[in-house]
Amino acid sequence: MMKKRWVQGLASLTILGMVATGCGGAKEQGNAGASTEAPKGQPTKLVISTWGFSDDFFKKEVYAPFEKEHNAQIVVEAGNNAERLNKVKQGGSSVDLIYLSDYYAQQGIEAGLFEKIDRSRIPNLKDIYEVAKAPLGEDYGPAYTIGQLGIAYNPKATGGKEIKSWSDLWSPELAKKLTMPNITSTSGPMILDAASRVAGNTAFNEDQAMAKLKALNPGVVKYYSQTSEFVTMFSQGEIAAGPIMEMYVKDLKAAVPETKFITPQEGGYAIMNTVNIVKGSKNKQLAEDFINWHLSKTVQEKSAKVKVDSPVNTTLTLTPEEATGITYGKETISKLNKLDMKFVNANLKKWIDRFNREVTQ
Repeated sequence: MMKKRWVQGLASLTILGMVATGCGGAKEQGNAGASTEAPKGQPTKLVISTWGFSDDFFKKEVYAPFEKEHNAQIVVEAGNNAERLNKVKQGGSSVDLIYLSDYYAQQGIEAGLFEKIDRSRIPNLKDIYEVAKAPLGEDYGPAYTIGQLGIAYNPKATGGKEIKSWSDLWSPELAKKLTMPNITSTSGPMILDAASRVAGNTAFNEDQAMAKLKALNPGVVKYYSQTSEFVTMFSQGEIAAGPIMEMYVKDLKAAVPETKFITPQEGGYAIMNTVNIVKGSKNKQLAEDFINWHLSKTVQEKSAKVKVDSPVNTTLTLTPEEATGITYGKETISKLNKLDMKFVNANLKKWIDRFNREVTQ
């Protein structure tokens, strides 16, 4: 049996005041960069590795203003976390900036793939949630968005069962109506931790977590690896509930208007997407300017209002309608649980093997 405190509540993490962390070469907010003079010469190519979703929004609202201000040409390489990280690992990559979930970014740090950032060049760091400033250490990039993993369900399909807790997933009413994240997905380890909590543990207990998930397995319709699988099953009535990121609830509601999303009583789980500079980039300062731009009130507010990303910038204010469907506000963020990604990566291979042997067999 292994016990380890590997999750920390975010309640103790507070937002710093309005004191700047440094004064670098980038303007603070609402501005695409530092230059006070019109840039000259051929544009500098900045290669960004990212997921590729909401491409039209990013081209118009994020990339184009930055390109104009900095005489830059942004080139996007799109793909999922694993394939993009592997490409950088293989060497010879031209990527300057890489966007990854904290789960994969920690792997990149351990592999020595990222440059140490100069925080004095990113003054907008002072305006973001404390937990987002250095989620994987001061030397590495911030989280530009924080989402949460909670539970979505169709109240018309749960037999009258109201879901309030992670433990409710084990209710008889949800048997054969439930989907769960695959253990290999970003949220897989979060479900393992949630199962440990349902078993009554305050410190992570691997044995009891596996036993709990084994007991749940007969009622699981499918372990999903992509959110689109959840949406399809949900819209077709194959499932009634399951853990999902809040940002995708809008897709569920488009298909099933009565959809409810809840933050479980034990707390949701923070899913942080980070941005880092790839080792050997010839455009490190330009990359830092771009990070600063992405953290600005201008970009963060626009992203939030069209529900592309949940904001980490604390200087913007959203109406209740604008905040619907995204993870927003100090109170919400402070209640999320955050996994220790070093602990996750050190144990993940063993967990995957054990899950496949003990839970799904």
